[in-house]
Amino acid sequence: MQRTSDINVVETRALPSPAALLAELPKTESQANFIARAREEIRRLIFTDDKRFLFIVGPCSIHDLDAGREYARRLAALSREVSDRLLIVMRVYFEKPRTTVGWKGLVMDPHLDGSHDIAAGLRLGRAFLRDVLDLGLPTATEFLDPITPQYVADLVCWGAIGARTTESQTHRQMASGLSMPLGFKNGTDGSITTAINAIKAAGQPQTFLGINLDGASSAIVTRGNPNCHVVLRGGSAGPNFAPSHIAQTEAHLAKAGLPKSILVDCSHDNSAKKPELQPDVMRALLDQITAGNTSIMGAMVESNLEAGNQPFPQPKEKLRYGVSITDGCIDWPTTEKLVREVHERLAPRFS
Repeated sequence: MQRTSDINVVETRALPSPAALLAELPKTESQANFIARAREEIRRLIFTDDKRFLFIVGPCSIHDLDAGREYARRLAALSREVSDRLLIVMRVYFEKPRTTVGWKGLVMDPHLDGSHDIAAGLRLGRAFLRDVLDLGLPTATEFLDPITPQYVADLVCWGAIGARTTESQTHRQMASGLSMPLGFKNGTDGSITTAINAIKAAGQPQTFLGINLDGASSAIVTRGNPNCHVVLRGGSAGPNFAPSHIAQTEAHLAKAGLPKSILVDCSHDNSAKKPELQPDVMRALLDQITAGNTSIMGAMVESNLEAGNQPFPQPKEKLRYGVSITDGCIDWPTTEKLVREVHERLAPRFS
């Protein structure tokens, strides 16, 4: 018989079921309680008059677990110092969307060698999330592959859907079943309408194809995620964090019947893809907040131990410690200075 399927499939590797991995690396009761509290705190910051500022910061992606843990320890200590005015959440990003080709993240290629040991990647990612939570840091990640959440989402406090996938029906459906507050980024063209449509779709009950915890193909039925919001990250037309852009976004949200709640990504097109400009974007947001804006409830910054990024692929032994292999980042001293500046400038909110 003429073969008609799997013509371009070279290999099919079985993975552990989500239930098996969750049993192998379970969350503790204290971790579960912390996640629940952090999600509720984040929800309040986004949707109520809680005056604290949501600051999501960390590496563009986690590729070196030792460097990631060192960064997390530093951030946890800093977070405790500023917790009266800021809620700091660490970026723990394991999946990277690629425009053409490139390293797709720790889950997909944990050994950085093209072996694509996804089973190991899921284990390493889950273990790393537990380490961060044990430091008292809420976790944030971008959900890219629709299967991944079954393995790690129970350890995530805030989630994102990226600019490339905000328009995707698959990701809107997936978001409708996720249990944490979640931000939809505007489209790569800068379209706010794309993100607003995504928020509305994710807030509705959905039924879609997925897998259950045993790994069996299933019809997933959701009630909708009511805790979704917009993330402005700029677009092909340029940045979108100026007062005129914020006002336009507020108007779009109001017209859609959604809360005027905006998180700004200081990276990507908002900083012209120049990581060193991220603090300037943050200061522009603080100027608006100081002037009375109440819709900007948070910001995101890409930060690492060292500044910039480094080419990849290259031999692992030549990689510089604490330097991103994906998007460029600001370094730790710049990050610490920026966090303290944000804390200081928010003081009038609490007087």
